[in-house]
Amino acid sequence: MGPFGDASTITLGDVLREHRRSRGGLTATVDHAVRLSYAEFDHRVNKLANALAAHGAGPGERVLWLGQNSFRLLELLGACAKLGAAVIPVNWRQSADELAFVIDDVAARVVVWQDAEIGVTVQAAREQSASAAGSLWVRHDATGPGSYEEFLESGDATDPGVDVDPASPVLGIYTAAFEGRPHAAMLSHWSALIEGLVVGRIAELSDATVFLNSGPMFHLGTLMTTLATLVHGGTNVVVARVDPEEMCAVIEAERCNRAFIMAPTLEAIREINAGGRFDLTSLWPDPDPATWTMCTPSANPATGRAGGYGQSEVSGLITSYGLGRKTDSIYGRPAPLSQVRIVDDTGADVPDGETGEIICRGPVVMTGYLHRDELNAQRRRGGWHYTGDLGKRAPDGSIHFVGPKLRMIKSASENIYPFEVERCLTAHPGVAAACVIGVPDERWTQSVKAVVVRAEGSTVTAEELVEHCRSSIASYKKPREVVFVGSLPKQANGQVDRDRVDAEHGGGGYPGQVSSGRRDVPLRAGAR
Repeated sequence: MGPFGDASTITLGDVLREHRRSRGGLTATVDHAVRLSYAEFDHRVNKLANALAAHGAGPGERVLWLGQNSFRLLELLGACAKLGAAVIPVNWRQSADELAFVIDDVAARVVVWQDAEIGVTVQAAREQSASAAGSLWVRHDATGPGSYEEFLESGDATDPGVDVDPASPVLGIYTAAFEGRPHAAMLSHWSALIEGLVVGRIAELSDATVFLNSGPMFHLGTLMTTLATLVHGGTNVVVARVDPEEMCAVIEAERCNRAFIMAPTLEAIREINAGGRFDLTSLWPDPDPATWTMCTPSANPATGRAGGYGQSEVSGLITSYGLGRKTDSIYGRPAPLSQVRIVDDTGADVPDGETGEIICRGPVVMTGYLHRDELNAQRRRGGWHYTGDLGKRAPDGSIHFVGPKLRMIKSASENIYPFEVERCLTAHPGVAAACVIGVPDERWTQSVKAVVVRAEGSTVTAEELVEHCRSSIASYKKPREVVFVGSLPKQANGQVDRDRVDAEHGGGGYPGQVSSGRRDVPLRAGAR
């Protein structure tokens, strides 16, 4: 074993080393005025890696990103890859309480944060956190002392040459707040590289790819194609957040030929470009906006098909409709190097056509949730990952996603777990009980509705509860509607009868249900 491991292994850091040799003059990333070739990108990655190492961010350690989309997140990914560390980008739309939980949960050696738009929230979270003082905090959107650029320049440009295990985590994605708090799924070099190859095959990527990172880079809906573009030596173009007009300008200027664009944003782009202000033909060759479709990692331009099943815990997609022959299911068959079974509660396979839990295995499966030993033992049994999702196998071998075992609300590309919103509502002294449901929504797939039992003597209003949620959890999770009832219906076991609440208050349209005929969303009808 030399400084870069043995000859039969490869890591994400090795991919960057080879791109520097073989594609050094090609553009690696563009972010407004910043334009870096692969040679320049790897040079900066080396300096950043050595700066991180000097502050203890070595093998097995973690770096936290508290910011919007930026080329610097890609640099942190590369630097961590060369050190055997992992970078964890966090949903910047969360509340201070939510961010404080993540800061303590990750216990990062270095935290890279952003002041613009989210600085007040980040600083409040830092003050609430019990572990923030143990981390080095570096501001990425600043100059001078304490800035990212000053920090990067403190590192030597020599490749750190750390022997990194490709099975070790390099990326963490927070997901699945099914118990009221989220969990970080840790993904290895192998998972990033192999999923990158699979997504690259589905989306027909190459070093000629110019991918617009317009979706959030804390979400694998975007990051799947980000990583695939990086693996293939293409160009990652970055905008800080979804801004349809800016996206149009960037697509035209950079001639982006791939992007992450969900239905509401596509609708806004159609409106903005109704008069043909921007040339978007690099992405949508037909200038007629009516023909434009969403851009997702499961969309195959060669077959015209999109769809698949996946979750953050499996690095994105683990089945695909875009690869190979058409199937009986829009979720397709398992992707290369993946195994999928449908099992009952004992772990035995159910007959084809019957519903059971989807379990899977392969190098794209996470190494586990960070700091969740008990949960990992529950979800990883007998050499398989138990997804917590229900599905069935069609006669042709393809997989149908039925729905989460635990109910989840889908709002555009965001996953909202009712328990998390209920936990917030019942923390209000005016609430005795709450049941949160999803209501079908033509624009957003579902909207959040809270059915609330007031505490005795309480006169709390719907507006007060919406504002309470807005101040405590991410704004997109807050109820759009609150209704008050005398009691919630119960099952024989004493649990809330959610089906009855849905029936009485218009709930429905959950992932896996047919509500509006939509078949155009990628992972399990949208990634987690």
